[in-house]
Formats: sequence, C-alpha cells, structure tokens
Amino acid sequence: MQCRLSPAEVAGDALASVRMIASAAAAAAGPPLYHSPLYDRHVGLGAKMADFGGWEMPIEYPDGGVLKEHAAVRQAVGIFDVSHLGKGVVRGRGARDFVNATLTNDLARIAPGQAQYTLCCDDATGGVVDDLIAYLRSDDEVFLVPNAANTAGVLRRLTAAAPAGVEVANLHRSLGVLAVQGPRSAEVLERLGLPTGHDYMSFVSSDWGGEQVIVCRSGYTGEHGYELLPHWDSTGRLWDALLAAAAPLGGRPAGLGARDTLRTEMGYPLHGQDLSLDITPVQARSGWAVGWDKPRFWGRDALVAERERGAARLLWGLAALDRGIPRPHMVVTAAAGEQAGEPVGEVTSGTFSPTLRKGIGLALLRRGVEPGAEVRIDVRGRPSTLRVVRPPFVPASTR
Repeated sequence: MQCRLSPAEVAGDALASVRMIASAAAAAAGPPLYHSPLYDRHVGLGAKMADFGGWEMPIEYPDGGVLKEHAAVRQAVGIFDVSHLGKGVVRGRGARDFVNATLTNDLARIAPGQAQYTLCCDDATGGVVDDLIAYLRSDDEVFLVPNAANTAGVLRRLTAAAPAGVEVANLHRSLGVLAVQGPRSAEVLERLGLPTGHDYMSFVSSDWGGEQVIVCRSGYTGEHGYELLPHWDSTGRLWDALLAAAAPLGGRPAGLGARDTLRTEMGYPLHGQDLSLDITPVQARSGWAVGWDKPRFWGRDALVAERERGAARLLWGLAALDRGIPRPHMVVTAAAGEQAGEPVGEVTSGTFSPTLRKGIGLALLRRGVEPGAEVRIDVRGRPSTLRVVRPPFVPASTR
C-alpha cells in the first residue's frame, strides 16, 4: 500500500528524520559551532540551517525542499555542501602499511589514485569508532575523510599508534567538500572542464581556475556522482560555478535532509545510528569492508570471534505495508505466529521514501529473522506492519 500523505506532510516527515540526526550529533559534539566556507551562501539562499556534528549546515532550501532536492538527484543532479566532513592525512615512510594495520579494509587491494570505504574500530570490542573514506596517494601518504564529529577521535587514535617517522595531521578546515550527484553529474563537471572519465572510487587532481581540486568518483546517494575537494578559500567560487552549470540541466542545491533520504533508500549506514561503538561491522552487515585475511587491524580478534559464532543481531531493511513510517529506537515486534508481539529488534534509521512513497528504514533484528517476514512497530499508539527486506530499496546507479 502506498502512503497517501500530502506533499507538506511528506516534506515535514523527511525533515523530522534528519533533524533527529542533527540533534543527536549536536548533543554529542557540543559547542562551538563551525561554519563551512559556504555558510553565507546558504543563508543568502534562505536555507534552513541546523547543528550537525558541531557544524551549522543546510537541511533544505526554500525553492525546492527535501522532495524536489531528492528528485533532482535521482533524475538530474544535486549539489551538496558536505564541507563539515573531516579531513586528515597520514604521511611518512610506511604510512600505507601503518594505516592498513589499523583500519579494517585492505589497502593492499587498491593502487595509488584509488579510494576505499573503511572502518575504524575499537580494538577491544570491535565496535565502530567511525566509517570513513581512505584516499591512497602513495605508499607514504593516505588522505582520510571521516565524519565531522568523529574526526578528532579517529586522528587521536592514529596519532597515539603511529610509529616514528609517520605523521598524522588534521586538515579539517583546509579543504571544502562538494558532492555532485545524479545521472547528469558528469555533464556538470564537463561544463567546468573537470575530469569525469575515471573509474568508480578513483580520484584525480585537476587544475580549475588556477587551483587544484581533487575529483573522486564517489558519493552517498546511490547515483553516478563525484566528490570534489577544493581548497577551503576556493570552495565558494567552485560552488557558484557548479550551481550555474547544473541549473540548465534541472539541477539544484541539495541539503542534508535529501542526503539522508537518498542514503536510506540505498541502505547506506549512518554512523551514530546504524554503526556505532555498540554496533559492529558484523552486525551492520559491513563485513565486505573488512580485510579478514589481514594479520592485524583494530578490533580484529573481537570481530573474527563474532563472525565465527554468528552475530546475535543483524541489520536489515524494513519496508512499510501501510502508512507507518519507522523512526530510530522504535521497538520492532514479530507480527505473526507464536512469537507475535514479541520484540525482535530495534529501528536504527527510518524515513519516508520520496521515490517509493512509503516508509522505509533499517533495523537491527535478532538472528533468525529473515527477508520476507512481517514485523510491526508502534507509531503514535497505532500498530504498523512492515516487511523485512534486503537493501537497497531503490537500485543503485553508481557506475
């Protein structure tokens, strides 16, 4: 059954999800608030701003809102400011080997000029300190992009473990980050003379207007897209040029509200909800980002042991069969059989899907709950039925 909500209700519902995330991130990060290099531009566009991981960032823009911004990314192109993301570098002789002995994924699988999704785990428990992207520049330099609120913690752990001759530096406010996402994203970059032909999860450095810009074939939306890292002071000029190039193609600026609905449709995890110190990669079904054959990485013993015995809970998708919309921390119960009404897990992420026009979410469910099963949540005192599914909810088009 499709959810028959008014456009205003749909937009408000999508915003509720990201505001919940922003509030949690703000509580964790605390003051002071930081501003991206585009803060004045967002305010000038009338964007709704919120505290996100200690940064005041745009949630949506008044000329479109979450629904139109989401649709632009799926159908044309959206431009995101994600300059709040952390930036750090590990450099010195043997930097690659050092990082490979700490983070989960195997840097030996990629070559310089490629990027890799990886996890920083607690060595004792295997819980996730953060998920991040590692850019391999050379055997002696690895560039890292962690989540904003976790940057200091990740770099602190790396600094404490670094051998002599390896330096760990925080570059948080030296580079901006702009995400250009959607089926027409390559056209936007080509209009600016930026490269587009490199492979997925690879990056190149390009000259633009006399400044170097890192262009990576990556993103958090499930669409063909790019993430651009210009110098901090050049970010505004590049943002203006991207918006001007995108407008004739049906593109628009997009805020963190649409970013959340887009990533949830893909089943991409968000740290602090679907991954955390209490949620391991095994439980979050992120074992594909773990180099199991590596002799060392933080959390290896705990994760190998959990993998061998089988995790007590696993992350699955939930697709609503009625008007209900799942929200983080809602209790999930069995819908039928002898266990009807018995708790089987908890929602970690949930939102209204603008593409499918129904509620979707991610939930940690106890082992034994399989795709196809029906479960229930309580939505303001009313039971809502959902089907357990394997994400993504919408086919990915990243290539």
